[in-house]
Amino acid sequence: MDLVTPELEEVYNRLTGSETTIQCTFETSSHLLYRAIRLIHRSEEHRLRYFLDGSAKTYFIGTVLEEDRSTPVEVSQVGATILQRQNDGRIRVTKMRREILLTLNKSQLSDHLWNSLDNVIQRLEGFTLRDTATKSHNGEKIGSTDTRPRGAHRANWYLRNELQIPLAHAVSRDHKDWLVLDGSLGTEYETWEGAPLLGIAKNFRHDFRFELGKGPRVQQLNLFNLLKDLRENQRTSVFPRDREGKIVFWYVRLRPNKGLDYPLMGVVKVEMPNPDCNPVDSELVDQISGCILAEKSVAPYGRNRYWHAHLYPLYLAERVVQTQFHSEEVLKSGVRWPFQVSR
Repeated sequence: MDLVTPELEEVYNRLTGSETTIQCTFETSSHLLYRAIRLIHRSEEHRLRYFLDGSAKTYFIGTVLEEDRSTPVEVSQVGATILQRQNDGRIRVTKMRREILLTLNKSQLSDHLWNSLDNVIQRLEGFTLRDTATKSHNGEKIGSTDTRPRGAHRANWYLRNELQIPLAHAVSRDHKDWLVLDGSLGTEYETWEGAPLLGIAKNFRHDFRFELGKGPRVQQLNLFNLLKDLRENQRTSVFPRDREGKIVFWYVRLRPNKGLDYPLMGVVKVEMPNPDCNPVDSELVDQISGCILAEKSVAPYGRNRYWHAHLYPLYLAERVVQTQFHSEEVLKSGVRWPFQVSR
């Protein structure tokens, strides 16, 4: 069963795209809406070598009361890692970062209390204090005014901008090895100048409409219409995510839609920076899609709610990060109330 409300990943994917109606394709051979692709194993062509994933877990631990003001207190564990796959198939961790965020609404606290807390946090390695009311993340675009959900948005924003992007820049751009990032690409990747990069979204926005062609023969499709006819080992045409085509995207079906719950299962959305804004080479997209097919997860049904759309190396990267997180019991045992500030 799908969630009634969209998850953060779907919401952020919706925020990154400026166009809801797609009116053209954006590749050199654009006459086919669906293209058959051939699975390309790494022993034949080892393009995808680096895999970047992260995770954020946010916990509500209490409420600070100061005179007539109050603010929820949340603790978030955020982490990201890059895995590199060797020629023999072995995977090793190349870089990893993990931090713990403490998030409160600064406007609901006195300067003395906030500064005292900040001084304590600065002396703790691996801990960071953040204000949930800061207007530099997607909480405002989402329209979230409740402080508690904003803490989760803050943690996700911190993960993407403070951990994942620096790790992505750490991959050398002097070679042609591709970096695969879990999730959609934000607008910060529109002018990407690092290593060749792909964003793989397992959960993506559903409100796209496609108006392809001109005049009385125009073909009008919503996303579900588009993907229900997408067969296993096929990809869709490439579409521009914005008017200029700074980022392009297409869909790849990893698994047959027979026996799955709904048309979007078994499909991943692939996003790629396109800074020159020219239609992308169809043969290159076919090759990339074939390499992606070879990465589909062997995780059995029920192991993860996104089992049908996992790429195995990204699944491993996520597991590496989450195994480094403290358990909920450890976090709770580290909390000592009441917190007293000496005056």
